[in-house]
Amino acid sequence: MKKSFLILSTVAMLFFAQTTKAQQSKDIVDIAVSVDDFSTLVTALKAADLVGALKGDGPFTVFAPVNSGFDKIDAKTLNALLQPENKEKLSAILTYHVVSGKIAAADVASALKQGGGKAELTTLNGGKVTAMSKNGGIYLKDANGNYSKIAKTDVMASNGVIHIIEDVVMPK
Repeated sequence: MKKSFLILSTVAMLFFAQTTKAQQSKDIVDIAVSVDDFSTLVTALKAADLVGALKGDGPFTVFAPVNSGFDKIDAKTLNALLQPENKEKLSAILTYHVVSGKIAAADVASALKQGGGKAELTTLNGGKVTAMSKNGGIYLKDANGNYSKIAKTDVMASNGVIHIIEDVVMPK
């Protein structure tokens, strides 16, 4: 009972993320460009040639890492990923952060409840990422067993939704 209350309390807290009508009229890329803490993500989207795709109709759910999440990647590795010869690998990493469809926090909460605190999501690159309740928060667990906390949910866009995460998740 206490565990269920903790999970529901955490999810309820995440629901209070504020969105504005102005944000909802922007697409996912426009919102990312307008947020300083997504500058590395935007640079990576441009390098991977994914801007056009994420400006498309969607709907998409994007788990968007903040700059400090990218900072945890070795600078040499990150710089190498941004080079044209690594476009395919960078694209695979970035599309691992995107799920087809618009999955709001309420949908995640429902899936977590049905899944006993876990919900597996299939990403656009075909990989799996698991949403889970952990340490009083909601986290994504990547294919390598690493975790990224979902820091803010439900940043609504005209073509989907963005959930802000603290770390980059990586496919196998």
